[in-house]
Amino acid sequence: MGRLVHLAAAIAVAVFLPVGWEIRALRELHARPLEEAGPFSAPDPKAATAVTQTVSSYDLLLRWNGDVLWAPATASTDPVTKFGDEARSVFGPIPDGVCTGPNSRPVGLEVDGNAVRLEPNPSKAGAPLEFAHRDVEGRLVKWTTVVDRCDKPSLAGDVTFCAMNSRVGRITRNHVQWLFLCRKSSESLEIEADSYWTETDPRFSRYSAIGFNDVTGEIAFLDGRKDRSVFDWRDRFPPPGGTSYGDAAGRRAAEELYDGSAKVDCVLCHDNKKPTVIDPHMQQARVGYFESRHDPRAVFSMGNFLPGRVSRQDLPFRVIGSGYAAVHAGTLLDARSFLIDGHPCSDCHSLTTLESGRRFAADATGKTPVIASATVMQNAALFAQKVALGLVQNHRTEWASAFGAGRISPWMTPEHGGNLWKGVRALNDEEWLRLSQCAWGLGGSECGYRPLFTQCPPPGGGSDTFVPADFSADVRSDPAAASGSQKILRISWKYLNGYGYVPARDDVRFNVAFATTDVPLDRGPPAQQEYPTIDEAKGMGFVAAAGGVGRSGSATLLEDASFVGHKKWTDPVPSNVARLYSVDVPASCGKRYLFRIVPKRFCFDNSDIRFSEAEYLLYKDIDCGR
Repeated sequence: MGRLVHLAAAIAVAVFLPVGWEIRALRELHARPLEEAGPFSAPDPKAATAVTQTVSSYDLLLRWNGDVLWAPATASTDPVTKFGDEARSVFGPIPDGVCTGPNSRPVGLEVDGNAVRLEPNPSKAGAPLEFAHRDVEGRLVKWTTVVDRCDKPSLAGDVTFCAMNSRVGRITRNHVQWLFLCRKSSESLEIEADSYWTETDPRFSRYSAIGFNDVTGEIAFLDGRKDRSVFDWRDRFPPPGGTSYGDAAGRRAAEELYDGSAKVDCVLCHDNKKPTVIDPHMQQARVGYFESRHDPRAVFSMGNFLPGRVSRQDLPFRVIGSGYAAVHAGTLLDARSFLIDGHPCSDCHSLTTLESGRRFAADATGKTPVIASATVMQNAALFAQKVALGLVQNHRTEWASAFGAGRISPWMTPEHGGNLWKGVRALNDEEWLRLSQCAWGLGGSECGYRPLFTQCPPPGGGSDTFVPADFSADVRSDPAAASGSQKILRISWKYLNGYGYVPARDDVRFNVAFATTDVPLDRGPPAQQEYPTIDEAKGMGFVAAAGGVGRSGSATLLEDASFVGHKKWTDPVPSNVARLYSVDVPASCGKRYLFRIVPKRFCFDNSDIRFSEAEYLLYKDIDCGR
């Protein structure tokens, strides 16, 4: 077997370009001259292929490398399954949805500072279901037949304002967290003394889930189908795309469970720029008790089941799902975060031009949305928002208001945020107008606008610091070739797709472009223009000859190379160490092979594919006479 050739150190090349041109990192790797490699007879299926005049070089390239030339999330065109494959490529295996068991909690209901449950009333004939109100000590305060107001009505819209006994499940895997919502609601958006609303009734009407990586800010939204009104939390909720590419039964079941249209614009409410972010982005961050965790009524809360953190404007945030990104492209493009310099609310957090800045900020401060000199269209949008906030206010108890005994609304105050007991000053009209103008995207430079959604990073770029390394070349003789003149040139390298610390992450591939020339008499190093161009390596104008192999300009290109053994439409075995990558190329004596290797990330959003800003150049002379 031919010995492994280690590449010489990279040569740094400085390129001076006119202002405004992109300067790319350039790495040129040169394999040292080889002695002639002896024949080998290892049981390598690539090496066992006879090279004859009837087999084209493209056929050989595909035969030797075809198993690992494939793009992730291309096994299905079904929108649910494709989304699941995309999400799994970013977040790793997706757990079954679960809203019961030790990793779940019920969402309670509070009225006038008391917890409310729907129970049989033993004091009445037939023990009809009624609402039992109990204080923090569990003592019965009263029974009622109706609950039309509550202390913390939902701001979500199109769900029951004062619902009870919905359930939340949470699963954490390294830095990836999954939140499952089994939400009870009604067509009337009101609650009734019906068994459906009891804690033991497993029926619910809205199933959804959120996946989130707290390092990368990547988020994915799963929504149950909208033509189904009843779910049962005792059932198994398989992930979209099943547990793997090979889970045919799970993939079919998920296609029947989830909404493939992505019609709900989840990011309107679920962002990571609110005052306190409940990972992953559940809207339970509102202040529930006047003295926060020190308040006796905090026993009604979920405690630290959903851990929170203070948000920052510079946190990365990106929605995963090419279907979702296509449907909601306008929202993703136009959304902004803002932080008003010198504003009392900006001491602690930023807000957005979506609902966290419009509906939630208005409810938090007890203010009405306002736009100075609004146009007709803006007035229509303001009216819709005021109607939504009015419905919320009409379902809030007097006890919870600023003048009631509870004093938990407004639930954010200047300077002290959610620490209501530290200060009671409200925003004045001028402060609110500045905030509202920014929230509606109409402010000036003082808003400090930034895009809410951050770009997908290319491999080794931005916040992704993982790069390929240990490039090497190994020349072998093919014993099936005449006179041993045909060689196999194996290019190898190592790479760990460690972005977000997801051991089974699978969204990066490599394009390998190569060109061939005669070995020059002086055996000097090649000039940069002799290598395949950047566009050729990216596959601009790629013409496939066989699978992921073909011509790209004047170069031969192998597209979407994964690591050794990662066969098409299989899920990777989790790994925290760099994996081995290699491609085999038929080579002839007296020829020079020049390679440009480019890593690429499949973004599964409007970015499509991001190529690395670093390029890896490598050449090898096939010298059979030494």
